[in-house]
Amino acid sequence: MSSLINTEIKPFKTTAFHNGEFVEVTSEDVKGKWAVFVFYPADFTFVCPTELGDVADHYEQLQGMGVEVYSVSTDTHFTHKAWHDASDTIKKIKFPMLGDATGTLSRNFDVMIEEEGLALRGTFIVNPEGVIKAAEINDLGIGRSAKDLVRKVQAAQYVATHDGEVCPASWQPGEATLSPSLDLVGKI
Repeated sequence: MSSLINTEIKPFKTTAFHNGEFVEVTSEDVKGKWAVFVFYPADFTFVCPTELGDVADHYEQLQGMGVEVYSVSTDTHFTHKAWHDASDTIKKIKFPMLGDATGTLSRNFDVMIEEEGLALRGTFIVNPEGVIKAAEINDLGIGRSAKDLVRKVQAAQYVATHDGEVCPASWQPGEATLSPSLDLVGKI
């Protein structure tokens, strides 16, 4: 399996349920600001609403960082609306819920489980140029943390604006970074 890191997102066009409406979202709409794609297996399931509710709880913070969130499953935008209307947890969602009934997006991000027609739990951080800077892919039973997603976005944004610096493990904004050099070899 080849890595998607530092590759540009592939062209796509799909319909999303967003703020009570059906809207078209394309790969070109994503460019120009930071984006996070949160793939999940299916609407009306078990782990999925806990994850999406967690992201919804952090959405305002992500928006303040200049980030748009796109949740994606192989359901249709109609199913997203029905789930939104039926679930108190999903009603909290303010970000676009992209339908991927053809599996195009799931295949583009290499998270499609072909024999099931579902997506793995994949999270991708995309820079304003449309380049994937971070990826996390989990099996279906392993939920993700929006708090750690926020931290990863902060690190990606920091590295993007501070040439020559890198963020160590568990880095938080305001903490020391590293400037890789021969002087650091074997001293960390």
